[in-house]
Amino acid sequence: MQDIIKKNFSEHLDVINKVLDSNFDSINIFGDLLSTCLENDGTIFWCGNGGSASDSQHIAAELVGRFKKERRALKSLALTTDTSILTSVGNDYGFEEIFSRQFEALGTEADILVGISTSGNSENIIRAFETAKGIGALTLSLTGNDGGKLRQISDHSLIVKSKSTARIQEAHILIGHILCDYIEESLQLV
Repeated sequence: MQDIIKKNFSEHLDVINKVLDSNFDSINIFGDLLSTCLENDGTIFWCGNGGSASDSQHIAAELVGRFKKERRALKSLALTTDTSILTSVGNDYGFEEIFSRQFEALGTEADILVGISTSGNSENIIRAFETAKGIGALTLSLTGNDGGKLRQISDHSLIVKSKSTARIQEAHILIGHILCDYIEESLQLV
């Protein structure tokens, strides 16, 4: 059992160090784009499936509530939370439309849609990005592996180069927290 614990920590640290080395500039770009969106009264929308849905909700909550200190609420919304919309759209149009339909209703060209997908191949996120692009909104993806299809259709993509879903998700939430910190500092909210 001790070997399992040590192995997981070792893998985690290895992936995180690689993310720092290979994605430092991308994290900076994401931070600038998200800060500018909020500064210009835009909204940051998040979407993902499974653990990535939880990450979407977590990061949106950090922005609407607070990350470090008391400040004004920031416009951020996870498209993963309204069960009535998710189930009605899933039932009437198909699961692949659950995020695109919401962004069609709520998104504007001033907004950013962030898709979180460990594989980069989640069809419902791909369709949401297509809808966002049609509206003129910016698309950012947090992916893993080789970035999948999202890497190709995103305006900007940050890829955690790992095949381990757990390690990718751990890196994604760290990146999410870094972005929250970046936004608060950039907008001089702390």
